[in-house]
Amino acid sequence: MNIKNIKSEFPIFKQKINGKPLVYLDSANSSQKPKSVIDRMSSFYETEYSNVGRSVHSLAVKSTNRYEETRSKVAKFINAKSEEEIIFTKGATDSINLVASSFGEKFINKGDEILTTELEHHSNYVPWNFLREKKGANIKFAPVNLNGEIDIDSINRLITDKTKIIAITHLSNVTGAILPLKKIVDLAKEKKIPVLVDGTQGAPHLKIDMQELGCDFYAISCHKMYGPNGLGILYAKKKWLDILPPYQGGGGMINEVKKDFITYADGPAKFEAGTGQTAEVVGFKESINFIEKIGIKNILNHENNIMEYGLEKLRKYNSINIIGNPKERGSVICFTIKGIHPHDIATILDEDGVAIRAGHHCCQILHEKLGLPATARASLGVYNTKEDIDILCNAIDNCKKIFNI
Repeated sequence: MNIKNIKSEFPIFKQKINGKPLVYLDSANSSQKPKSVIDRMSSFYETEYSNVGRSVHSLAVKSTNRYEETRSKVAKFINAKSEEEIIFTKGATDSINLVASSFGEKFINKGDEILTTELEHHSNYVPWNFLREKKGANIKFAPVNLNGEIDIDSINRLITDKTKIIAITHLSNVTGAILPLKKIVDLAKEKKIPVLVDGTQGAPHLKIDMQELGCDFYAISCHKMYGPNGLGILYAKKKWLDILPPYQGGGGMINEVKKDFITYADGPAKFEAGTGQTAEVVGFKESINFIEKIGIKNILNHENNIMEYGLEKLRKYNSINIIGNPKERGSVICFTIKGIHPHDIATILDEDGVAIRAGHHCCQILHEKLGLPATARASLGVYNTKEDIDILCNAIDNCKKIFNI
């Protein structure tokens, strides 16, 4: 698949916004969907749909097979040891809540410590706060440095004999920093501390390998990977699936139900109560196919080239402040323009067909640390080009003219 013509694979780019070609720079929020994914979900509903894992008629068997094919596909894509380590959830937020609830119920008590960072998205903080409120646990935050990074030493200094789990992002959705996860996981292993990784930004923009990384849990958001909304993946080492209690109760996650006792299913089924997102799961297999046809290395090289081009152009503006300068950076550029509120920037850019995000990006702790109420964010996907960056800069020029800057 030719990456230079990749926009043609995405139907949404056929339309115009305010009479201008759509320049979509909000992929860290949610990515657009290729036609192959849209068509696969439509085809499934039209010709194959049934609930999975329950009935024995032909449609049910076919749907169940398609569902499980995706589980196998995901396991291979992230190099899990087994498809039994792949749990389908409602999203990365649901995946993290699952771990916080199940792990916290069994292993975290009053005075125990949860180690996270000042970079975290609210989805990797609020679920741990529930344990702080419910069980009296303590949350410790590794500080962000001047470049917008978290270094290994700041993690090491905060670890104590009360540290029960490290919950950390792979790639910051504000500074773009790629964290030294392998080093952090190796350090945690020495101290026998499990690690949960929020891979919401990491999975779409980095090559991920669970055997190389070695973490215990990895949360993925499918809608940021050119896939459907309402679906997430939780990778969990099998040893945890065997010992953690269920997260939710209902159909599909049981083994035997009696009036005086209940036994639960083994493996991922124990954590997949109720009817799953069948069409979304089937569609996500096509999302992975889409990524693999291009090649993850080609995607990363493409995005990095566009990002470097964007950073170079934006740094020429004296009035623009780029947030963070990490040594290892993903395809996220947050910035402010002196004298213009980020929400005004986003509104005016939209008039030129440029879609960015403005706000605290669900990272209020980081923005408070930086002394900023909000930032503007341009984030990249496989469909972006240098021409998109040029249009962004022209729109910024128009914005500055409106504010006489």
